[in-house]
Amino acid sequence: MQTSRYVYEHQGIRTRLWAMAEGILRITRTRRETFLEGESPSVVCRGSVPAQLSEAGESVTLTLGQLSATVERRTGALTFRNAAGQVLLREPDRRPCLLQEVPVCLNAYDADAHVQEGSSVDGARAWATPARTWQDRTAYECSQRFVFDPEEGLYGLGSHEEGHGNLRGHMQLLYQHNMKAVVPVLVSTKGWGILFDMGCLMAFHDDESGSCLWADCADELDWYFFYGDGTYPALMAQYRLLTGETPMLPRYALGYVQSKERYVDAAEMLAVADEYRRRDVPLDVLVLDWQSWPEGQWGWKTFDRTRFPDPAGFIRSLHERDVRFMLSIWPSMQGENNEDRREMLANGCMLGNRLIYNAFDPKARALYWKQANEHLFVHGVDAWWCDCTEPFESDWKGSIKPEPFRRAQLNTDEAKRYLDPARISLYSLYHSEGIYRGQRSTGTGQRVCNLTRSSWAGQHRYATITWSGDVSANWETLRRQVPEGLSFCATGEAYWSTDVGAFFPNGNWEPWFYEGDFDLGVEDLGYRELFVRWMQFAAFLPMMRAHGTGTPREIWRFGEKGECFYDAIEKAIRLRYSLVPCLYSLMAETNRLGVPMLRHPALMYPADAALRQVNDQLLLGDSLLAKPVTRPMLYGPGSRPLSGSDEETVTLPAGQDWYELHTGLRHRGGQTIRTHAPLEVIPLYVRAGTVLPWGAQAPSTAAQQLLPLELIVFSGCDGSFTLYEDAGEGYGYENGEYATVLLSWSEGERTLRIGRRQGSYPGMAEERLLRVHCFGGQVQELRYTGQETAVVL
Repeated sequence: MQTSRYVYEHQGIRTRLWAMAEGILRITRTRRETFLEGESPSVVCRGSVPAQLSEAGESVTLTLGQLSATVERRTGALTFRNAAGQVLLREPDRRPCLLQEVPVCLNAYDADAHVQEGSSVDGARAWATPARTWQDRTAYECSQRFVFDPEEGLYGLGSHEEGHGNLRGHMQLLYQHNMKAVVPVLVSTKGWGILFDMGCLMAFHDDESGSCLWADCADELDWYFFYGDGTYPALMAQYRLLTGETPMLPRYALGYVQSKERYVDAAEMLAVADEYRRRDVPLDVLVLDWQSWPEGQWGWKTFDRTRFPDPAGFIRSLHERDVRFMLSIWPSMQGENNEDRREMLANGCMLGNRLIYNAFDPKARALYWKQANEHLFVHGVDAWWCDCTEPFESDWKGSIKPEPFRRAQLNTDEAKRYLDPARISLYSLYHSEGIYRGQRSTGTGQRVCNLTRSSWAGQHRYATITWSGDVSANWETLRRQVPEGLSFCATGEAYWSTDVGAFFPNGNWEPWFYEGDFDLGVEDLGYRELFVRWMQFAAFLPMMRAHGTGTPREIWRFGEKGECFYDAIEKAIRLRYSLVPCLYSLMAETNRLGVPMLRHPALMYPADAALRQVNDQLLLGDSLLAKPVTRPMLYGPGSRPLSGSDEETVTLPAGQDWYELHTGLRHRGGQTIRTHAPLEVIPLYVRAGTVLPWGAQAPSTAAQQLLPLELIVFSGCDGSFTLYEDAGEGYGYENGEYATVLLSWSEGERTLRIGRRQGSYPGMAEERLLRVHCFGGQVQELRYTGQETAVVL
């Protein structure tokens, strides 16, 4: 029998299995007689496919492609299997899920009610007293329980603070916060994934409390189980099918991004751009942090004309220097003369505290974009920095950091004052949608690039890069950033970054979140070393951006050319630009296939159990393995000299040999090795069989496209790479305006085949100089005109 949906009831809980697509099953649970209608803001896959329904004794099985789900009638528990009959995941026989009714209470606010206004380190704040509170409906407190394989690794759930990496044996609270960006997606080394589609406070447990997902207030217990062919790339293809494709960012977003808190005026920013060009250090983007608006008018989407008298002329001057402009904008608006705020209030587009606009309201999103467009975008703004997209917080104060559950309660209770408790985690998703759709509607064709601080499943559709928030400058924080970035990208939300050097360099007794170790900032040699290592890590991230408060971040603040810290920073930036052709091709792979460019080694090599214990290594694509250095070797805080070793351990994935880039050595995979990592070196390994496009040095990513391209073969086995190129800007690629070239290495023939160019785009160079060689071998030059050619090496 074929059906797309199967409903069963056990212990008063009705469960619906819905075959959305081959390998994608939606599981919804309720105590009501009927299931709710309505569309998820995270999911774009809303159809159905026929699945095979079969019965055997007390069990019922629904099979759709490579995936099957079996219900045990006696217990109500589900078991998921692959086509070979192997168990992927199951629920426990006893109490597989629990649903308990809870009231959903909402607040109403009078338009003229008193609002207490204030400010924090994180911007403007306001508190209002509700005029009335009423029960809107009932929902459920939920507990969804699982039985995991003892040997599997679990990853995902977004970017948080603890640096867990593999989530086995851990608990993770899921709510939005300055340093928490939630993506409610869990993925396994067994090749399955789950999207928990509930926008409330949640908590994942695989600890002494058991293995479960707890939800505070969900209208239904709703989740999607998805599976491909057991590999991580296939899993991500399923996530793309479920939640939509990730747009290409503009090519300049892969260049170096210079920021600080904050540049004061146009003259200062132009001087910084000129100094980078004078020093011949690559730079693509300059960032203007908060308070671009007139003094006292928080969040007004306009320029203070005393500091930026000619915004369009200023941005045009940056463009003449081949530098792009990113601008910080906020969802909060304060100040009696703030015209944006007045317009929002007049149109009923503000939340109850009259500080935050209501991003859940389509009318408010449209008005927010109208304001940004008319007073900012028209002047030539290239990229957005949508800050504070989890606009409610209540724990960033005091000298004592609240305990985890207390922090969750404080912050989510504050959000519930103004938002529906079932949707408190979704603000960033809707805000990002408004920016994306608004900019696309202008018809300029300019690609959206939006740096933002919170996330959610499906937010990738709106071209957001999520960064890890206002973290502090210490080595433990840097260590944790590596697994947090990997956990975020593991979900399929592809673009993540971090403040290079951390936001807070210094420490203080109060507030508690000033946890930096370097009160002297760049004057402290210990901070300079930390900054170098952070920069090396960021060279492999979707965005490489230095930012923070309390101390400057430009390269010349760390010494002069010829001095160790300056030279190491410059080397990291130049490494980034060498990687740009590879990164841009991987971004296209993300767009077309769904797999992020930044990948956890344990997910790409699931058979290698040793990698599940490794949290300090990352893969770029499937063939570049980096080991960021996350401990001091030269100096401690206060420029205190250290005498530690510069040795690092690296675990190489099994199955291939790996080349060590800085030494030229070739190592067998499946072993842990020791290597030296002096200040200027990040251990970097390239898998045998890789064909690596290596970009020429240039002042910007745009200038690089005009220069020769190096193709480096790392011999040892057959391999290939698809080089992708387009205009670097605009949405022509959505209509086929791009070109790909398949680069194939034959180990037996010692031949690199450079395939026929497929496709074209406006402005494409018909001919390009290529420099081809095996790693460490002699270079051969050839003129590539788009025709297939072969080079024997």
